[in-house]
Amino acid sequence: MIEFDFSLARPAQGGHAFSLAMDGEIASGDFVTLFGASGAGKSTLLRLMAGLETPERGRLVVDGEVWLDTERGVSLPVQSRAIGLVFQDYALFPNMSVRENLRFAAGKNQDAWVAELLEITGLATLAERLPAMLSGGQKQRVALARALARKPRLLFLDEPLSALDLSLRLKLQQELLQLHQRFELTTVLVSHDLSEVFRLSNRVLVCESGRIVKHGTPQALFLEHAVAGNRLTLSAELIAKRQSDVVWIMTLLVGQDLIEVIATADEAARFAPGDRVAFGASTFGASLSPAAPRA
Repeated sequence: MIEFDFSLARPAQGGHAFSLAMDGEIASGDFVTLFGASGAGKSTLLRLMAGLETPERGRLVVDGEVWLDTERGVSLPVQSRAIGLVFQDYALFPNMSVRENLRFAAGKNQDAWVAELLEITGLATLAERLPAMLSGGQKQRVALARALARKPRLLFLDEPLSALDLSLRLKLQQELLQLHQRFELTTVLVSHDLSEVFRLSNRVLVCESGRIVKHGTPQALFLEHAVAGNRLTLSAELIAKRQSDVVWIMTLLVGQDLIEVIATADEAARFAPGDRVAFGASTFGASLSPAAPRA
């Protein structure tokens, strides 16, 4: 169980001040996603949990052990926390092979564990290569294996797959979920990709302007009002529109997929490419309406 309560304020930079006040609990073994728009405070919350940033006031308790209590002057150093960290930029040692990167993280006399981890993560055949000889997906797999080398209780992931192409991202998402289950980790992921949230998470904390505004399962948060009677409503982005005879063809991006729907002239006139729309489908047809503001 992770129990956290953080608050901090940053002075205005570029005309925008930022304040954060977040508290909550994460159950052991959960795969939790911090979800929200850019600037919502997702990465800051992750860094506060990891000990990479210090709040003005805060408390963090992990499985009954106090890692941070600003009122009592308690702050466990990052290197003493049983955590693994993976970021988008890999952060591998360029002059070390894959094996050496893992060995450095694992510590002394851990060669057998490093060899096992190389096998588990599918890196055994790449063990002697330097990072410069690896693809983006391979580098991210090494970064994940290095995070696991310390045998962490908590795994923190800050949008680690966002720079990868879709097919590779899907593959690594599946591998990540399998590793989470195999090592019985408590995993916290920062993401703004709704499809990724549904594939990986059993719980979501929705962040907005430095606050946690909603929490629950992905289904409860994002599908709660999606089905009413025989009607299905999906959030989409309007990519393009064109007229075909007396109707309009609207091209929508739903998740990672493009679909085309027929719209009336009135519906087409209400929206421009780039708009967020709610696409409603039922047995008797489809309709478009303005989407609710994104979290």
